[in-house]
Amino acid sequence: MKFQDFSLDARIEAGIHDAGYATPTPIQEQGIPVVLQGRDMFGLAQTGTGKTAAFMLPILQRLTRGPLRQTRVLIIAPTRELAEQIHQTAVVLGRHTKIRSAAVYGGVGKGPQIAALQRGTEIIVACPGRLLDHIHAGDVDLSHIEVLVLDEADRMLDMGFLPDIRRILKHVPAQRQTMLFSATMPPDIRSLADSILTDPATVQVDVIAPAKTVSHALYPVPETLKGKLLHALLEQTATSRVLVFTRTKHRAKRLAQDLDKRGYRVAALQGNLSQNRRQEAMDGFRGGKYDIMVATDIAARGIDVSLISHVINYDMPDTVDAYTHRIGRTGRAEATGEAVTFAVQDDEPMVRDIERVLGKPIERRRLSGFDYGSFAPESQQPAPKKSVYRSRGFHSQARGGLPPAAPPLRRD
Repeated sequence: MKFQDFSLDARIEAGIHDAGYATPTPIQEQGIPVVLQGRDMFGLAQTGTGKTAAFMLPILQRLTRGPLRQTRVLIIAPTRELAEQIHQTAVVLGRHTKIRSAAVYGGVGKGPQIAALQRGTEIIVACPGRLLDHIHAGDVDLSHIEVLVLDEADRMLDMGFLPDIRRILKHVPAQRQTMLFSATMPPDIRSLADSILTDPATVQVDVIAPAKTVSHALYPVPETLKGKLLHALLEQTATSRVLVFTRTKHRAKRLAQDLDKRGYRVAALQGNLSQNRRQEAMDGFRGGKYDIMVATDIAARGIDVSLISHVINYDMPDTVDAYTHRIGRTGRAEATGEAVTFAVQDDEPMVRDIERVLGKPIERRRLSGFDYGSFAPESQQPAPKKSVYRSRGFHSQARGGLPPAAPPLRRD
């Protein structure tokens, strides 16, 4: 199937070409016709499957008809990063139309957002808290909303946004087209879907299980050797962009600083950063200024970078869903990627849970030439900046055996 088969406006097809989209992904192929028909939709799809375009393309098609400079579409997302990503997708795909999109989220000043709303915008992409601030201040009129999208609904539930969502729903017309997207379907999400969707079509693509385009590897390692193992792995592995996940903000900052001292082009993304610094890190990682990003789970659903070859779980995630969302940053849009996880003894229960979802054991690996018995810290001498895009040859990774038993897991 081709995008031309959807019979979209020629201006939107030009935006598809600008975005570099080749052929529709499964959720786009199944979902776009449903949305074009005006039906409500319950989309069950993991991150990285192309669901943003699955709802944005038919939304843009709808907006080519009808009044301009009137807010007709509201898209709600759980994080600033995801809201900005969706907004940018609207900008790129709608570039050849007169349709405007405005991003509304906290962590930045309200002034530019108010100005964008006053100029008139057909699409608002918002985080719940800041949107409610604008509603209460009278900055935004949602009485003409024709389409409502709740993206990453399970994440919004996890973050405690459900009461805010219900307050927002009171300000939009009852007669509307509604779409809800979620990677998982806990009972609360099913209940929410039942309450806001009318006779919905369900589009389900690779729900729960991680993408098949991602390979998985487990490196058992003592907690005290994680840093050294990461350095050795980066030295021995040919990569493009690398996304490293840590459990805490403090560890993300400290690990990024350590990699910077070792000469890597690295940025940190964690909750203590201002929105401007977070955006600079995201833009730098997407644009190639940084080859490595060290992040907490705040980034698990907000990064849309096609060249991420490796996701490294420096710390094991707390849930299987978190694992799925983390590794969804690689292997996107049917590209291949690798998910690497450092595991200590206390992580074994979570490893078993992940393997149960994958339906097979995760391959255990031991890095060739790495001294698992040495606990001496390495030198922290600064080195010239270098890219993880390597031109020299690489050592192979020996697979199979396990390192000595790990000590109890430490927490920052």
